[in-house]
Amino acid sequence: MKFKFVALFCILTPLLFSCKKNDDETPAGTVQIDDKFDISTNSWTGDFADYPAGEESFYELSYTHDKLPEPLDQTAKGIRISGNNHSDDLFMFMKKQVTGLIPNQQYTVQIEIELASNEIKGSLGVGGSPGESVIVKSGLTAIEPVKTLDAATNYYRMNIDKSNQSNSGDDMKVLGDISNGTEKNEYTLIKRTGTFIGKADKDGNAWIVVGTDSGYEATTTLYYTEVKVSIVKDASAD
Repeated sequence: MKFKFVALFCILTPLLFSCKKNDDETPAGTVQIDDKFDISTNSWTGDFADYPAGEESFYELSYTHDKLPEPLDQTAKGIRISGNNHSDDLFMFMKKQVTGLIPNQQYTVQIEIELASNEIKGSLGVGGSPGESVIVKSGLTAIEPVKTLDAATNYYRMNIDKSNQSNSGDDMKVLGDISNGTEKNEYTLIKRTGTFIGKADKDGNAWIVVGTDSGYEATTTLYYTEVKVSIVKDASAD
């Protein structure tokens, strides 16, 4: 009997220390996301704002799960989002709800976005550069980011503060632009990273939102391939 107890102790002890280590590495209320879009959208949904109501066809707005373009791997897929920026301020975005956070807790968020762009750095276009005038932004919000109709102008605007084009807002921060770092107008995978602060709602839920704010007055088509997010309790808020 004593021998069996010793043997069982030897088996369980490493497991106990292993669990302890994992708990230390992942504090309560922390959420890690690594969503690849080669097979599915992983519950990300998309929409558009800063355009007049009823003009969806004219703006050629499109959000689909589609195979990647050449010269990328066409056996893989990504989230394709596209629009023709007639308003000089088109916002194209996607979002996903995050659960399991601490209610009303402030969080530090680190994000890495991988997307495919065919726009080179330093190019010129209508109203601005096709690469450097299309700004990547992201944020974590307690309320769901949605477009709302401004009855006075008949334009759809966001219900969160993203600010406009190259400026950060209270709810979304600038991560960079969509220039692909090459001298070729062909689709190339690029990464944009950033750190910002967000807050969970009273139920411990929040929304990650990723988008582009455009000053380029023509068509932009992007393919998102992966989004990595680390949401960690903000110690400074205690």
